[in-house]
Amino acid sequence: MSTFLSSFIAIFLIIPFLGYFLSFILVKQVTKNHRKAVSLSIDITTFLLIISVYFFIKAIWGQSFLWLIFLIMLLVALTFVIVYRYLRDEIDYSRLFRGYWRLNFLLFFTAYIILLIYGLTSRVVEALMGG
Repeated sequence: MSTFLSSFIAIFLIIPFLGYFLSFILVKQVTKNHRKAVSLSIDITTFLLIISVYFFIKAIWGQSFLWLIFLIMLLVALTFVIVYRYLRDEIDYSRLFRGYWRLNFLLFFTAYIILLIYGLTSRVVEALMGG
């Protein structure tokens, strides 16, 4: 049972967009609201992308750079707050966090794609070189 559960979780970590589609279908069925389903599914996928990027980095370089991921997220949050405050007089915290979380989606989606391509390419080159 634990092997099945760990395999099920691994699928969502390796393929976060499967998590997006499943959460979208579930939320859409429950709420009957397309916009809410997309929004909540992107939020869930952002979390899955962050975890996936961590495990990709660990698999590619054999080290944990979780501290670097948190540092980047903190710097993005700080920059986002400063820019938001500069553009608006009053800070709406829920809107600010939503924007920050969506920016993390874009950042980690890009990192996910880059790491996926890099990891696959490096493994192919390694296999072709006989290493």
